[in-house]
This record gives sequence, structure tokens and C-alpha cells, in this order.
Amino acid sequence: MSNVSGKTRNGFTYEGDYHPASAGRVNWTATFRHNGDYAGMRHGCVHGMLDVPTAAVDDAVKGDIESTWTDPA
Repeated sequence: MSNVSGKTRNGFTYEGDYHPASAGRVNWTATFRHNGDYAGMRHGCVHGMLDVPTAAVDDAVKGDIESTWTDPA
């Protein structure tokens, strides 16, 4: 399991973790906060991560976390 953290473009911070699933998938979970207050939690899956370097997996997970929180459904 690996940890990630960051800040979304709309000002929420997040802390999360991810782990490889199967067939190149990576499952993640993140908790969001705004000004230190709990704002919500999301989870997701990134596909196509088989044989991808760790730094690129981190970037892909962070991008998916960002879009899940900020992009309209």
C-alpha cells in the first residue's frame, strides 16, 4: 500500500492510499478536508497500470482523485 496527499484545484486537501488490485488496476481511497474540517471521502480505480513506474502510478492516482472530487458527475 502507498500513501498520497495533495490539494485539489478547488482548495480541498486530501490524504489517501492506494494498492495494486489485479490486471494492472490500482484501487485508491481518499479523505478530503477543507480548512481542516472533514469534507468527504471517495474511492476509485485506475486502469492500465501494469509495468508502470511508481512515480507515474502516483501521478495517475492523484489525477484520478482530483477529477473524482472536482469534476461534475
